Amino acid sequence: MRDDDARPGATRGYGKSLALLASLFFMWGFITVINNTLLPHLRSVFDLSYTQTTLIESVASIPSAFLIERIGYKRAIITGLLIMAAGALAMVPAARLVSYDITIAALFTIACGIALLQVAANPYVAVIGPPESSEARLTMVQAFNSMGTFFAPYFGGYLILSRTVSGTTLEGATVTVQQKLADAQATQLPYVLVAIVLVVLAADIGRARLPALGGGTVRADAAQREGLSLWRHRNLVFGIPAIFIYLIAEIGVANLFISFVSQPRIGNMTHAHAANYLILLWGGMMVGRFAGALVMRRIAANRVLVANAAAACVVMIGAATLHGPAAMWALIAVGLCHSIMFPTIFALGIKGLGPLTEEGSGLLITAIAGGALVAVQGWLADAVGLQNSFWLTVACELYVFAYAVWGSQPTAAILAS
Repeated sequence: MRDDDARPGATRGYGKSLALLASLFFMWGFITVINNTLLPHLRSVFDLSYTQTTLIESVASIPSAFLIERIGYKRAIITGLLIMAAGALAMVPAARLVSYDITIAALFTIACGIALLQVAANPYVAVIGPPESSEARLTMVQAFNSMGTFFAPYFGGYLILSRTVSGTTLEGATVTVQQKLADAQATQLPYVLVAIVLVVLAADIGRARLPALGGGTVRADAAQREGLSLWRHRNLVFGIPAIFIYLIAEIGVANLFISFVSQPRIGNMTHAHAANYLILLWGGMMVGRFAGALVMRRIAANRVLVANAAAACVVMIGAATLHGPAAMWALIAVGLCHSIMFPTIFALGIKGLGPLTEEGSGLLITAIAGGALVAVQGWLADAVGLQNSFWLTVACELYVFAYAVWGSQPTAAILAS
């Protein structure tokens, strides 16, 4: 694998690199939630069902490990940022033409860029420092991702929802064709600004000198791979579906939050007002990650994951059964419960992989394709009601709980060699 910035002993001085990567995590969290803020707006503009709305975010991750092998982590990160910028700029013609197809293509492009960043940045953060603190380190940097998700609803709510008819009227209100056209064009400025920031960040990373991964995690060649198998690592084998299933829960809650809170039996408010509560959901994830990074320095990461998964089950049952503010606050609380899940599952999944770390992390990030199944929740919302669709989220939380209790424990062999 190529890495133009490989320097012996570089893993000792990784503080500045983590600071730069924190800004990277911030931006992809920010743009992800801008998309979440946009979804109820698009549902009104294009007269979409819940299934079609969730399908917009149902885009599969690309197998980025092969690209990273050819161009190195640093260039992969820069490429991911530029792909995201291209997708953001594509939202301009999508808005001008009021085209659902172009909108999907633009969001798919953004998602591909995020997937490449995930494959490159997550394992990089997990392994450039001491292995015993990998979960805490990745959770801390992911907290900046949550910081981006925390501020994005302010940005999206102010520049998109509060400036549109569909964003300032109650759920189900009639919007004219002319108003829909004006609402669609309101998305242009936010995405142009995001594209500019992404290009600037790519330039900054291009000038930076990032340390190389430790020698113990360098990708194994064909000869070295003889006798090595990813499938002998239980923590990875069960970690792949854990990521897959967890993303269904996180993305499903985020995509349907504004629509759920806006319902008459829940919050009875406009989308613009509901976006303010979405801020609390992502704020809980941010606070939980900063706190989790500190807690995991004293308590084993899998034990912290057990507690969070159990709490997530409880609050999601509340969201699926309660009404009024109680249901809304239960859904908001799941943000705190979800906070440490992705970085902890990821770090536990690649623990002990050694020279198979890059391939294992590629499989874990490809499991982000689980987000594609959030369309199943959209289908359930259309078929049995939006609130009842959250029973799918409860099932997802139960699998994460099982992984934390048993599946995350490393083992010498889980499948036949």
